Amino acid sequence: MKQSNLDALGWDSWFEEQAGYCCDSTASVARVAAVDRDQVLLLNEIGPFRAKLSGKYLYESVSSAELPGVGDWVCVVKSEADQFGQVHGILKRKTHLRRKAVGETVKYQMIAANVDFVIIVQSCHYDFNLKRLERYLVMVREGGAMPYILLTKTDLVSSEELAAQLAEILAAGITAPVFTLSNVTREGIADLKGVLAPGKTYCFVGSSGVGKSTIINSLVGHDVHETKAVSSTGEGRHTTVRRELMILENGAMVIDNPGMREFAVLGAEGGIDESYSDIVGLASQCRFSDCLHTNEPGCAVRKAVAAGEIDASHYENFLKLRKESEFNQMSYVEKRKKDKDFGKFIKSAKKDLEDD
Repeated sequence: MKQSNLDALGWDSWFEEQAGYCCDSTASVARVAAVDRDQVLLLNEIGPFRAKLSGKYLYESVSSAELPGVGDWVCVVKSEADQFGQVHGILKRKTHLRRKAVGETVKYQMIAANVDFVIIVQSCHYDFNLKRLERYLVMVREGGAMPYILLTKTDLVSSEELAAQLAEILAAGITAPVFTLSNVTREGIADLKGVLAPGKTYCFVGSSGVGKSTIINSLVGHDVHETKAVSSTGEGRHTTVRRELMILENGAMVIDNPGMREFAVLGAEGGIDESYSDIVGLASQCRFSDCLHTNEPGCAVRKAVAAGEIDASHYENFLKLRKESEFNQMSYVEKRKKDKDFGKFIKSAKKDLEDD
């Protein structure tokens, strides 16, 4: 299945191989730009069109994470006479950004798929939070994307305050590139545009009111998202209500997201190790190979914290995220097994009824 005309949408040989496993000869591939209830907005080499999910695909999907999300590539069948295409499956995801679903349920919520870079946006004014930033970095790296950090609303803080925030990021051992920007003075907009490359996908995430929609409007060149004036505290008001992939004039693709203040981690051991490489690196010097870096004797990590070589808050956040990830992952695996067993029971019961 040759789809070279889709290169501008992020298609490559890796997806080409996945399509050979997933799509039959009657299907083509398209990329998900938006999800609207029971419909998806798709993009292919011809342009945008809408599609619905096939009944068989819905029936065989165990969880919502197996359904199409923004950025996914899907197998779709559509003739010129059809008003809607029909999606029969999704291709394996090269990268993903996901979190534990909000609330008590133990399941994944897909934020975006097949993104190359995730731009973590925090406002310098009230929203700057190093622990939340580290949490975002863990999940970005766990999903295989590359993180950028974008500090906005620099016009609302002094140069000394901004320098202190940048110093905090550096002191925490964070190596992701950091950009600063003001939507008011426009300072930093050109620097951000300069890193957005054609054919690559960039996902913007952050809390409500940090200026993501205004930034997207600046990048696109016109208002694609409604924005509202800042409040009396200098913070913006939430406007984005859905995720959507948009193509910029230079060919880069951006995905905006509704504000997310809660970002619970789930199954993120790899992302934690990468984000806390300073702590993981010291672990090899611990007396015990299975050291948990809490109360064990001869712990090189706790020794470094006591000596001031590792920031205590950085260390505490490492322990918290690791414990949260392990607990949620254990609960997720148990729930997943129950869902699969229940699904098998329902299918078996339906078959028995049909045989009768």
